[in-house]
Amino acid sequence: MALKILSIDGGGIRGIIPGQILVTLEKKLQERSGNPDARLADYFDMFAGTSTGAILSAAYACPGENGRPKFSAEEAVGFYLEEGDEIFDAGVLHSLGSVGGFNDEKYPADDLERVLRDAFGDIKLSELTKPTCFVAYDIKKRTQVIFNQVRAGKDKDDFLVRDLLRGSSAAPTYFETARVYSCPPKAKPYVLVDGGLVANDPALCAYSEALKLKDETGEKRANGLKDMMILSIGTGKDLKKYKYSDAKNWGVVGWAKPVIDIALEGGPQMTQYHMKMIASTVGDSSYFRIDPALNGASHDLDDVSSENLMKLKKAGDVNAEKFDETLNAVVSLLIGANLT
Repeated sequence: MALKILSIDGGGIRGIIPGQILVTLEKKLQERSGNPDARLADYFDMFAGTSTGAILSAAYACPGENGRPKFSAEEAVGFYLEEGDEIFDAGVLHSLGSVGGFNDEKYPADDLERVLRDAFGDIKLSELTKPTCFVAYDIKKRTQVIFNQVRAGKDKDDFLVRDLLRGSSAAPTYFETARVYSCPPKAKPYVLVDGGLVANDPALCAYSEALKLKDETGEKRANGLKDMMILSIGTGKDLKKYKYSDAKNWGVVGWAKPVIDIALEGGPQMTQYHMKMIASTVGDSSYFRIDPALNGASHDLDDVSSENLMKLKKAGDVNAEKFDETLNAVVSLLIGANLT
């Protein structure tokens, strides 16, 4: 049976787009299975995410009452539709003190931390219902950090979910760098920034982590992509072109925003290149990539105007229709795997 993986890119408030696409996928699973309470976690074996993708993925794998998933796909995207304007609200005093984000982070992290605390409480990484691959980057140790639910349980190097998500979504210039600690007794410190700087599309990381997963007998669950089904979803892109005449004279200030934009968009391009090359070695591979269009919504990671929130929601629905054939193929594989 193929190992079924869901991977979601980073992208700030644009997480509404994959969130809405997954609302459609969950409804399709409910219809095909005949179970109105079916959830994504009933069908996927592993969740991967970076930044906003990590928040969505953690919501899908979050345990609720009686071991059932706590959030539906619709409730998960509701974090953004209902709280987005609070998360990305600088406030007058902060805006003045930071000079509009010039000499300090653009937004205080208080509301982001509140939303994460309200949603996940004291739930630990080891308590999530499925294996995970959530990406952040430790700027002190200068290494990537992959939050893996399986290792957290075995190695006792555990984290509060709300803390690791805060670290994975600490986008430079937007939110303050996150200092988080693993759970006692180790309580190791980590100084984290947004995982999008190293793997905004975490599908390749998920592929590598999946190769390490073992079943109850100690056997590997997957020996390559031939034993996996990966659904990878982006957050919408509109690649901005930079002219040589402009860029050749940029200094530190001039490069500040473009370098983040290039890192967040260029990384996924490289990941998709490698994933397609790996997929090409497998006949009839089950690697699916959905690169949604913005459909008039803003490319900005923090445009939380009511108008743009509705545009993002609509873009998610439009892209779900556009990729209906892909979603149906995924549903068939997921439902089929559950019946075997």
